[in-house]
Amino acid sequence: MKNRILKWFPDPVRSFIPLLALTGGLTAGAAALPSDWQNEQSFSVTTPGLIKLSLPAATLDAAQPALADLRLYDDAGAEVPWLVERPLPGTAAMLPARAFQATLNADATVLLVETGTTQAIDGILLETPAQNFIKPVRVEGSPDGHRWQLLATGRPLFRQPGGVTQLQLPLLLNVWHSLRLTVDDRRAAPLPFTGARLHVPAATGAPAETLPVTIAERHENPGETRLTLNLGAANLDLAGLDFETTAPLFTRNVTLAVPQVSETAIHEAPVGQGVIYRLAIDGQTNLENLTVSLERQIHSRELVVLIHNQDSPPLALTAVRAERRPVYLVFLASHAGTYHLLTGNPQALAPHYDLAAFAPHLKTIGVSPVQMSALTANPDYHPPETLPDIATTGPELDTKDWKYRKPVQISQPGVQELELDLDVLAHAQSDLGDLRLMTTTRQVPYILEHTSIHQTLTPAVTVIPDAKSPKISRWRLSLPQARLPLSRLSCTTASALFQRQIWVYEELPDERGSTYRQSLGSASWNQTPDARRTEFTLVLDRPPQSNTLFLETDNGDNPPLELDHFQVFYPVTRVWFKIGSAMPVSLYYGNPGVGAPHYDLTLVANQLLAAPKTPATGGPEELLRKSSWTETRIPGRGGVLFWGILAVVVAGLLFIIARLLPKNAPPPDQP
Repeated sequence: MKNRILKWFPDPVRSFIPLLALTGGLTAGAAALPSDWQNEQSFSVTTPGLIKLSLPAATLDAAQPALADLRLYDDAGAEVPWLVERPLPGTAAMLPARAFQATLNADATVLLVETGTTQAIDGILLETPAQNFIKPVRVEGSPDGHRWQLLATGRPLFRQPGGVTQLQLPLLLNVWHSLRLTVDDRRAAPLPFTGARLHVPAATGAPAETLPVTIAERHENPGETRLTLNLGAANLDLAGLDFETTAPLFTRNVTLAVPQVSETAIHEAPVGQGVIYRLAIDGQTNLENLTVSLERQIHSRELVVLIHNQDSPPLALTAVRAERRPVYLVFLASHAGTYHLLTGNPQALAPHYDLAAFAPHLKTIGVSPVQMSALTANPDYHPPETLPDIATTGPELDTKDWKYRKPVQISQPGVQELELDLDVLAHAQSDLGDLRLMTTTRQVPYILEHTSIHQTLTPAVTVIPDAKSPKISRWRLSLPQARLPLSRLSCTTASALFQRQIWVYEELPDERGSTYRQSLGSASWNQTPDARRTEFTLVLDRPPQSNTLFLETDNGDNPPLELDHFQVFYPVTRVWFKIGSAMPVSLYYGNPGVGAPHYDLTLVANQLLAAPKTPATGGPEELLRKSSWTETRIPGRGGVLFWGILAVVVAGLLFIIARLLPKNAPPPDQP
């Protein structure tokens, strides 16, 4: 029987079979399946030997990112050693051409390339400093430098604004001595070509599986579409994303990001980028690229996609697909029967099996037709609460110095997600360092999440004519709160032809009672029939301190500019925390003299990211104390402290003057 099994494997693998069997036998006689693992999957092996199976996405999602908690047992309870194989595509090479010659003819540029390589090539990359062009190219190849074969005609060569570039032309995979490329110059001026490189494909590819994804959220920010993709599982090796759209002509830069812990908050960290486009060339088939490559393991179940629209309207997407690289589990089945795969033990350490030394020799094994059962709960496992080591309350805190409080409404215990509203954003410190979550007198540890989502506000707008400066157009924008963390402002116009400089500012009181202009940002807005931008967006240099903004432009000798549909934007910030049952929670803020807290919760922020969260909401704002005299400002007249000091100084001066005046002299003697 043993000899019949061995003959199925190639010689390099066959020599290791006895060692694999010995390694597996070391754990024979182990106890029954352990109860420290939450999940179990079973599958049947009909024929003993080396087994290679693809791990389902559900298995990867339930396990640790590096699969340290993966355990395999046979039906007798013996632990079976294993190793994991993660196939990756081979690396292609770019070789410089031995000789490159460009010849300028009457209506074409002819490029003659001597490859200088005996390797098979499947593409050529041309080098040029030229910008913003589209050219059709005819490609010919020669195996000996004398006989020429037509490889392609009308191939597009282009570079467009926004980073969309196609300078690499595909070739029939072959060993080519020379290549001849004829660039059509009949419709546009010739281009300066400076060189060429040759593309040698990778020796081996890598398998990929289609991954169904859903668009969980879609937010339209100014000049940007933000998608939140639900991948359905964590710890997936993503090869890339494919976008589906019916738009006939477009180019978009795309950034991929994931939530990541940074210091004491959670930010969106970029993990990949690319360009998607669809271009139409006269008489040619539409040219498109709707794929963004990634080749990276994503630990989160969610992937953020940022599509940069610039001044173009949002792209109409019909679907987004993903491809993932399979993850293979390889082990030696010493006998036929049922095997059990365990996952879901965050405290488990990675096992150390002797199979790691055999990994290079096991890559040639084919995938076994094994059907793994669905993920089921271990009946002997008692699931703990989410993040059981996290204390739901911290030290006591005296909140007498906090000015505002807001009750937090919680629907069920566990990990919570609270989006900060305008009250909190306006009255808290600008860095939110004075936020405190409290239950009675004790603090509740939390983590801030800074997102790329932007909420919108529609201000009340008033046109302010100026009789002294009739060439100036000015608009007053009234906001619901002062000190909002606004990041940008947008508006629209029906005017078709103009060139204006736009300023945004606010008027603030100084300590002497006068007002001054605080600039918040400026930008140019040009509108021509060929390049219309009906919507204008201005990024603010700093958030305003007041609740009134002014937008101004100088019309010169032109008609006044007509603006409409004003909107302001602010970034969404969320608070993540864990709370037990029947625990009333309040959010305190409005203490300018306190620093940001430092909780141990940040040490388990990654587990908090993966935990399911329940949305919490804030109630009405409560004023705990009135502003002290040192905090009070008289609008337009400076601060109370300034006027108090001024009054003291004036009184002191009057006292000194009175002391310096001569005392009353006796009346002179009467004659």
